[in-house]
Amino acid sequence: MNKITASKIKNVCWRGDKQSAMSLVGMGPMILGVVGLVGLFQILITPELLGSFFKGNVFYDTLIGTIVGGVAAGQAMVSYIVGGELLKEGISMYAVSAFVLSWVTLGVVQLPLEVETLGVRFTVMRNILAFVFTILVSLATVSTLKFLP
Repeated sequence: MNKITASKIKNVCWRGDKQSAMSLVGMGPMILGVVGLVGLFQILITPELLGSFFKGNVFYDTLIGTIVGGVAAGQAMVSYIVGGELLKEGISMYAVSAFVLSWVTLGVVQLPLEVETLGVRFTVMRNILAFVFTILVSLATVSTLKFLP
């Protein structure tokens, strides 16, 4: 029988901690780059600039909202504020809901980090599915809002 001792458990835990720390140190530059790019997007992309992309067509606006939201990734709270500003600018609810959903679920800026940590296959499949379902959910969400008083 194998006898498990406290020292064996301690050694295994220490090796795991050491590997985790080394992995985190290795990803540090990538994480800093992603944070920097997200900060730049939040400064350079204004609601007025975003509003110029939308034309008033339901499907076109939903598609553009999904694409623009995926590129302009950042904190979810910021997307709600930008979405409110877009609604004030007269942008359709289809476009704004697609924009907010894709802002949170898609992330072109984070792709290199996601590929490095989760792998290419997983990253591609997740982003394709997130893109498709963002469009479907935003269309369904706005369609169901019509039934509310």
